Amino acid sequence: MVILAVRDLNKSFGGLQAVKDVSFTVTTGSIKALIGPNGAGKTTLFNLISGVLSPDSGTIFFGDMQIERMKPFQIAEKGMSRTFQHIRLFPNMTAIENIMIGRHTHSRAGFIAGMFSLPWTWKEESRIRSRSREILDFLGISGLADSESTSLAYGQQRIIELGRALACEPKLLLLDEPAAGLNMKETAEMANLITKVKDLGITVLIVEHDMSLVMNISDEVIVLSYGQKIADDVPLAIQKNTEVIRVYLGEEE
Repeated sequence: MVILAVRDLNKSFGGLQAVKDVSFTVTTGSIKALIGPNGAGKTTLFNLISGVLSPDSGTIFFGDMQIERMKPFQIAEKGMSRTFQHIRLFPNMTAIENIMIGRHTHSRAGFIAGMFSLPWTWKEESRIRSRSREILDFLGISGLADSESTSLAYGQQRIIELGRALACEPKLLLLDEPAAGLNMKETAEMANLITKVKDLGITVLIVEHDMSLVMNISDEVIVLSYGQKIADDVPLAIQKNTEVIRVYLGEEE
């Protein structure tokens, strides 16, 4: 079953066409990687899918819903969440408080109810905190729950950001360079966590430059070059694709 279908997507910025006639699908329960050289249009494509940008033309279906004109919060409410290339944690909050923020799409408490601390809001906050602790435990960092986010190591902050995205209980999780800035050990841990996320039944679409991580965990890989799709296949076929080799190495092998 297809959970995401991108059809003939185009996006230009002035005279630069960042995404050109891109089409692909993502199968439910899979990990699909989006790779390409710097400036290939990967982040622009992510921003189009998540509603940060609107396409000039083309369609995006999330399940049976057409979403290319929806706002990011509307898409999140439908079951899609994402992380960003640069960490965006709230610096004056603890690890668990940052994850609790990710539950906003499932919270019934509005501003007025929270301001007056109505009894039912206490119960809801307790449920949200309990669920956030479960996520921390799933990620293997339950001991960091009450640590201020800025006091954590960079790799730990990356994991917290993943946890906040998981707190939205997504059907589709978009990860924008989750291994950026991580050392080899941390990258291996991140790869293991992403695989565990897939095992929960959550579909993953990932932008990543670490080819070892991509080839080890992905079911399929799509390759962009200058905004255009040049390949879309299983990892082994991508590694042998002469056009992909040319784009990355500047020569055919």
